[in-house]
Amino acid sequence: MARDLTALFDPGSVAVVGASDDPAKYGHAVAAQALRAPGRRPVHLVNRRGGTVLGRKAATSLGDIGEPVELVVISVPGSGFEAAVDDALACGAKAIVAITAGFAEAGPAGLARQQAVAERVRAAGAVLVGPNCLGIADNTTELYLASDRFAPGRVALLSQSGNLALELQLRGAPHDLGFSRFVSLGNQADVTLVDLVEDCARHEPTSVIAVYAEDFGDGRAFARAAAAADKPVVLLTAGRGTASARSARSHTGALTTSADVVAAACRDAGVELVRTPREMTVVLAALTGGRRTADGRRTAGRRTAILTDGGGHGAVAADAAEDAGLDVPELGAPAQDRLRGVLWEQSAVRNPVDLAGMGEQRPLSYADTVRELLAADEIDAVLMTGYFGGYAASEGGLGGGPAGGSVLAEGETRAAKEIVAHLAAAPKPLVVQSMYPRSPSCRVLAEAGVPVYAATEDAARALAALTGRATGPRAGVAPPPPAAAPFGDPSYHGVRALLRAAGVPFPPAREITDEAGLLAAAAAFEGPYVLKALHVLHKSDAGGVALRLADRDALLAAYRDMDARLGAPSYSVEAMADLSDGVELIVGVQRDPRFGPVAMVGLGGVLTETLRDVAFALAPVAAGPAEELLRGLRTAALLDGVRGGPAGDVAAAAAVIARITEVAAAHPEIAELEVNPLLVRPDGALALDARAVLG
Repeated sequence: MARDLTALFDPGSVAVVGASDDPAKYGHAVAAQALRAPGRRPVHLVNRRGGTVLGRKAATSLGDIGEPVELVVISVPGSGFEAAVDDALACGAKAIVAITAGFAEAGPAGLARQQAVAERVRAAGAVLVGPNCLGIADNTTELYLASDRFAPGRVALLSQSGNLALELQLRGAPHDLGFSRFVSLGNQADVTLVDLVEDCARHEPTSVIAVYAEDFGDGRAFARAAAAADKPVVLLTAGRGTASARSARSHTGALTTSADVVAAACRDAGVELVRTPREMTVVLAALTGGRRTADGRRTAGRRTAILTDGGGHGAVAADAAEDAGLDVPELGAPAQDRLRGVLWEQSAVRNPVDLAGMGEQRPLSYADTVRELLAADEIDAVLMTGYFGGYAASEGGLGGGPAGGSVLAEGETRAAKEIVAHLAAAPKPLVVQSMYPRSPSCRVLAEAGVPVYAATEDAARALAALTGRATGPRAGVAPPPPAAAPFGDPSYHGVRALLRAAGVPFPPAREITDEAGLLAAAAAFEGPYVLKALHVLHKSDAGGVALRLADRDALLAAYRDMDARLGAPSYSVEAMADLSDGVELIVGVQRDPRFGPVAMVGLGGVLTETLRDVAFALAPVAAGPAEELLRGLRTAALLDGVRGGPAGDVAAAAAVIARITEVAAAHPEIAELEVNPLLVRPDGALALDARAVLG
């Protein structure tokens, strides 16, 4: 159940324990901020020496206040922290913000102290943010308990870095970007990122949730909370490197990085993943529309029209749009004809649409063209790029623009107003890149909620966010299947038996340890045969796989050679699958410590690690999303047949992927599960090899 955080964000009273007149102490900064709204609620300052702090009488303890306090901020040395928590609970506190550091981040002993404090807080029915945090703020309730001010707005910022939050505040100012809430996550001993995402999703004044996280805690729970939110979630994270691939014993482990896992979780949950504070600011500015909402400005479509007043800007913008995951299709003949009706002969109308100098002759041509593009059924969004804003910039003394541009400036400002009116009639996403983004005409657009940027790549990224950019199929965050009986036999045939029981098809096979067993296997099913040495890591590389053994004699000869070289404890004799017209895939699941089971599908066989054509999703993956993952591979065309050959049964492959990923998700004791290759033929899909690693 979602936690009630009312006492945290809208308490009836506040006390700052450790309030100080010393500007070098954090208790001074928090106390000064808390006093910004003394009329909203009682604010008590507590300093063990008493006296005055910031010109107000300070209590020597919480008990000295003489009345209950609903929220207590604790900024005292670590040695006095537990006593301060006990005092807060004794005076009726329902929420505690713990600035004090020196707990889980300091080692095992600190972690034990932190856990003990969190248990006391929960037992008292209270909530705790931190410890080791930098405070909170809520502009909608005039609650200011952080060291710095955050401009009011519609973004809830949940951050593990105080300085990064301040950078976002500074970067957002030119875009009129403001914040409804700020929470420094700290160690998340009690109140977690998931709790805060869920609460901000219910917070009506918040329209976008921005997260900077280095440690997700329960990453799967974060993904579920973000997917359930009815408002955008934007994530900036660090540490998306290759650490998770260390000591991998399968292709899946070697190919899966932390970055892949986070990206898959974000895609499946519908989270906008960004890489830098600048990119986060760009996306937030687009999603909030400055101080206005983005309602009616989002669409699932990515078909983008580029409108420019110069060929160079149009070409650069088209490339930037495609790099951002947008489509820039050629316009159909009817749309081109309508554009020719409002432009002159030399204008380009195929997409990019280039005014080719008409803007200087008639600034309203910008608005007329936007109107036609918004009305085109084949277009989902518009990116306007180039000189627009330059005429009004010259008139306003901002530099640039033609001499004597007052008439043009007036026309450009009027065009901006008409563009706003056209958007109201046809509310599709429109983003503008301008050489003069602070010009009066661009301000008309920005104040109406149209994102305006100086950089082309920023405008393209913003438009991708507004159009629900798709970097792959959104599979959603499936609930984990019921836990199955523990699996304890990670041998080759043990894994085959586990998967076969789940409906994964394999060729006939037998495990053998001597020539008698081999001959019995050869009599059990017809050749050609495959011989595999078992309990040998990367057996293909070690010469432990022999294919296309035509008959019993060839099988026996291969066995004698392989056993002499490798001396494996056992071998597998299998029926050789028909590889003609087939494509080899890899299907793997690795258990991530934060996000749980993560599935990987891609081109398989011996070239798996060389080509690295793989895609990821949170497991289990249903058949529909699995098929979309396959269709999104760079080599997906191979599945449709090569040079007139028959197409593979992709639906059958997707069904097998679904079964494999469900098995892995139902067995938390399996750290890695892999089928490689999974042969996809016109008549179905067949698993040819499997392995598992227990955690």
